[in-house]
Amino acid sequence: MEEGPKIDATQPKLEAIRRNEVPKGRKGKHKKIVDRLLRELDRLPPGDALRVRLASLPTQKANIRSALNRAGHKAGVNVATSSDAENLYLWKTDGET
Repeated sequence: MEEGPKIDATQPKLEAIRRNEVPKGRKGKHKKIVDRLLRELDRLPPGDALRVRLASLPTQKANIRSALNRAGHKAGVNVATSSDAENLYLWKTDGET
């Protein structure tokens, strides 16, 4: 009796699916906090900034800044950020920081 090819258990399992079954869009792990920050920024009057305690963020401020930058560009919102030892500050700009 002839055996089939041996399967290497260390290789990932591959499976073909229909393209219409592939998820669209990206819902990264920072989506909830970034969506919340953008909503809060949208409510601020011009000239105001949002202060967020670094200790309240679910990850490093650099990760939040990157995710916020990507989401802001996608939404057409110019967001500037600054930080100190305890807080992250963000505000909407008109293209100038």
